[in-house]
Amino acid sequence: MNRTVSLTRNTKETRIALTLNLDGTGNGEIATGIGFFDHMLNGFARHGFFDLTCRAEGDLEVDCHHTIEDTGIVLGQAIREAIGDKKGMVRFGSCILPMDEALVLCSLDLSGRPYYASDAVFPTERAGDMDTQMVREFFYAVSYSAGMNLHFKMLAGENSHHMIEGMFKAFAKALDMAVAADPRIADVLSTKGSL
Repeated sequence: MNRTVSLTRNTKETRIALTLNLDGTGNGEIATGIGFFDHMLNGFARHGFFDLTCRAEGDLEVDCHHTIEDTGIVLGQAIREAIGDKKGMVRFGSCILPMDEALVLCSLDLSGRPYYASDAVFPTERAGDMDTQMVREFFYAVSYSAGMNLHFKMLAGENSHHMIEGMFKAFAKALDMAVAADPRIADVLSTKGSL
């Protein structure tokens, strides 16, 4: 099964071209104009064993909001398309991941029902050239575009960089687990018979 999807999104605020391969080797080629965000997306690709190419041009003269949110929308759409009918897929994934003093729990369900929850509160307003409030906007956009329940718990953390990086890596590991195939699942993993 080929689980590779290429998408584009062009608006008056952003132009995004993204390719996601769920069965990759962890290769990321990212250029969004936001260095810290590029670092996070590269970590997501590497630790989830996803191949991810993302080129984004946005109105960074305004701020980083539109570029990051719209990238989340497109990544969520790519995840949704790549998982297809979900037959044989594990569906659920979770990870508790340490990043120095930070400890992050991520749990998700590729149920088709979008929901986002996080208790992460960052001690600084920025991490590099990225507003820390954009972490919520990114993952919210991913979860709703993908039709995914996505939960984060920040179990410990004092450094914004470590906390955010822990979230991206934990999300990658949880998603890798959820999109994996299990030969015991003949159809879809649901008592309703559909997702």
